[in-house]
Amino acid sequence: MITAPALELEGVRSGYGEAIVVRDVDLQVRRGEIFAILGKNGMGKSTLLKTVMGFLRAASGRIRLLGDEVTGLPTHLVARRPIAYAPQEKTLFQDLTVEENLRLGLRSEDDFAKRFGTLGDPFPVIRQRLKQKAGTLSGGEQKMLLVTRALLSAPQVVLVDEISEGLQPSVVQRLADVLQAEREQRGAAILLVEQNVPFALSIADRYAVLNIGEIVDRGDVDGVGSRARIETLLAV
Repeated sequence: MITAPALELEGVRSGYGEAIVVRDVDLQVRRGEIFAILGKNGMGKSTLLKTVMGFLRAASGRIRLLGDEVTGLPTHLVARRPIAYAPQEKTLFQDLTVEENLRLGLRSEDDFAKRFGTLGDPFPVIRQRLKQKAGTLSGGEQKMLLVTRALLSAPQVVLVDEISEGLQPSVVQRLADVLQAEREQRGAAILLVEQNVPFALSIADRYAVLNIGEIVDRGDVDGVGSRARIETLLAV
């Protein structure tokens, strides 16, 4: 039986006011897949994720989530679907504790102990600091908190934006392990925006390179010549 992609974009254009940043993007992310969006700064990667989440309205095109049309829906309605977003910006409530920030990511507080028991182990520092204010965590710890909060509700689709930026290699590896576990154990579809190409390609199944808002290359990570093309495109 053929099932709909977890996330599907058809001819999506979006930007800020009259300035179009993302141009005619076609993309499908399958269930149980990690799909990496690669590109330099300012190429429209984060804009693409914000459009999916409804922070930015698509100027044209269609967005489907688990087969349902979500194009043009406001963010609060998109967020009610089984989707989670770990943004590049540290969108935490700095004066709330770590635990209070985590509980905000849940649709039902009854699920906190069960889900956190699963996600807390790869990030022991988060477990140790549940009563500490989020604003007192280091930059790397705040990113761990963002990822944990995003995954706590067991989403079927996860958007992750530049999460490895500025992190030490051991923390990047922990993040990789967590994302792979979500894909393998729960069949989550993950759309990963990254500039850290080695990290992205180490966990992704497929990729697309975004250049000035357009996809200029795509394919399987292990495809013949894929890595050479990626390196060439990102070196220009």
